[in-house]
Amino acid sequence: MAERSFAKEVEKLRLGAGEEFAGEGILAITKALLQCGVGYVGGYQGAPISHLMDVLADAQDILGELGVHFEASASEATATAMLAASVHYPIRGAATFKSTVGTNVASDALANLASGGVTGGALIIVGEDYGEGSSIMQERSHAFAMKSQVWLLDPRPNLPSIVKAVEDGFELSEASNTPVMLQVRIRCCHVHGHFIAKDNKRPPMSVADALEAPRRDTGRIVLPPASFLHEKEKVQKRWPAAVDFIKSRKINEFFGSDHGSVGIVMQGGMYNAVIRALQRLGLADTYGVTDVPLYVLNAVYPLVDDEFLSFCEGKDAVLVVEEGQPNYIEQAFAAMLHKAGRGTKLVGKEHLPMAGEYTGQVMLDGIGSFLRAEAPHLLPGEVRAPNKSGEGVDTADLINVVPGRPPGFCIGCPERPIFAATKLVEQELGKHHIASDIGCHLFSIMPPFELGATTMGYGLGPASASAFNSPDAKRRSISFVGDGGFWHNGLTSSIGNAVFNKNDGVIVIVDNFYSAATGGQDILSSRAGNKTKSTKHPITEAVKGMGVKWLRHIDRTYDVGKMQATLREALTTDEKGPKVIVASSECMLNRQRREKPLVDKAIKGGERIVKPKFGVDEDICTGDHACMRLSGCPSLSVKSLDDPLRDDPVAHIDQNCVGCGNCGEVADAAVLCPSFYRADVVHNPSRWDRFLESARRSTIGILQRRRESRRLTFADA
Repeated sequence: MAERSFAKEVEKLRLGAGEEFAGEGILAITKALLQCGVGYVGGYQGAPISHLMDVLADAQDILGELGVHFEASASEATATAMLAASVHYPIRGAATFKSTVGTNVASDALANLASGGVTGGALIIVGEDYGEGSSIMQERSHAFAMKSQVWLLDPRPNLPSIVKAVEDGFELSEASNTPVMLQVRIRCCHVHGHFIAKDNKRPPMSVADALEAPRRDTGRIVLPPASFLHEKEKVQKRWPAAVDFIKSRKINEFFGSDHGSVGIVMQGGMYNAVIRALQRLGLADTYGVTDVPLYVLNAVYPLVDDEFLSFCEGKDAVLVVEEGQPNYIEQAFAAMLHKAGRGTKLVGKEHLPMAGEYTGQVMLDGIGSFLRAEAPHLLPGEVRAPNKSGEGVDTADLINVVPGRPPGFCIGCPERPIFAATKLVEQELGKHHIASDIGCHLFSIMPPFELGATTMGYGLGPASASAFNSPDAKRRSISFVGDGGFWHNGLTSSIGNAVFNKNDGVIVIVDNFYSAATGGQDILSSRAGNKTKSTKHPITEAVKGMGVKWLRHIDRTYDVGKMQATLREALTTDEKGPKVIVASSECMLNRQRREKPLVDKAIKGGERIVKPKFGVDEDICTGDHACMRLSGCPSLSVKSLDDPLRDDPVAHIDQNCVGCGNCGEVADAAVLCPSFYRADVVHNPSRWDRFLESARRSTIGILQRRRESRRLTFADA
């Protein structure tokens, strides 16, 4: 169950020629694929491209009608390897995943695909996860394109440009027999707009047709001596073909005046931010019309020498707007100017940051700095800037005003009790080296748990602890891997590696039934039925199949005491070899998405529904807040009392509580206090429920009056 359904939106994919398509960037990409006659699509979910996979999953009926094959791939390497179907056959194929973690995983398949080349168009849609909204290490996809000689498109972030880039990408791939990467940033994926649709096309050759007429060409297989010839072909044939196509199709765009003393060159994805900065500088109107010469690189690799040199003609200085480091484009353009003996001054990172996202303010400051230095006559006297108010008084620096909000587990997350149990075991047995992994469970490195020393890649948590498998060690390492990472890479790279090398560490597989961190997509071990995929394959069976002997399965992670006892056993047992604990409970977000509509419908329909409500007894709570330090649930907060004799705030559970019971379980396991209580809220109560409620209230009232009568009181004299 993905975090977002596109069941209604995908109906727009049926729009025909001349009709207006309005929607989100990811929907526009999907529609463009169908209009281009794509034959097959694969991919791996991950922000900012995860919803594209969700769109494709929800559109499988439409894909099937057109004869398009779709797969939710096991990894980015799997998705890229699928494109092998375009090597010998004239079938257009597409793969999609996030970068740079996706391109890292896919690089082996990508290199082989690029070496042999393709017959049909092969398009790799990469979600460029760079900047403040990112969840990964800060790198760029550009290096992978250059390394493997794959062409890289970076379209302007509006729907017509995105759709055109998909069309150009397939045709560029076929014209140059080379895979093409289409780079879309977070804002590009989720930008809204409209374009005029075209009819969807059935692929001229489907993958089923290809199976009926197999083809092969030894010259396309990456094996010496063919692999040496591939390198020559890339440079002598494919590259010139790509440059000719980019020029003839005018993929790169020019805006603004044909003449001017300065100009700006930018990646296509930076266009909106550049125009916005020029608007605020008074040099562009509401529609983006400007007199400043602009050269927009919708194709950032390969670059076209004569296009750039022509743009620089007659200009004293040119600014290159290239987000991220290294500045590949700026270096390439500097080399072009040097070889051509041109005197145009080329600048970029002198005015813009070396690294980091080029936000609106960053772009305003950088372009403003460039123009003040090179063309001050263009600037008006006053510049609108959002960091000024009134008569130019500096507003407060939000960094010093707003407290930091580190990422953390969701309310009711079943992974929280796993790490509470780990903290309790460490309190008992001492500190251990803990290797973390990519996924929701990585939040354990943040307060209040502060567990974990490293994270090396998706599914590589146990592998990163393998160096600590020393026969002289008296203490075992602990490593974590999620179910998504387990199926992505962990089964072989982590579990298989641990078995083969007789690793004596403890491995905890966090099983929340979905690939939760990427949006809640189904995986092999998901327990829900899936009409197009095979699920319900237990992780425990796969682990046994790899040869693990010491295996424990906890099917309810909220049992902190059991989780604590199992971890203690794993860390102290005399049995050698990897100790694997599979800790299972359904992701609370997905559970709420599944159950809430059903519960709401039942309540409205008059059915009797019982919902648990947890709270803290203010009279019992001592206010030491140890429960919070072991839970960290956002719904567990503090409350100040009106009692003048109690200065410290007490624990308090707010209305966001989902009734998982973790706070009480933690308090019980840690022997903290009995202040937590559970009350059952009955919706649409029966007559018996009403009778019991009345009887309870009467009994409680009698007991309260009896207690009051025995209380010592002092009467006024």
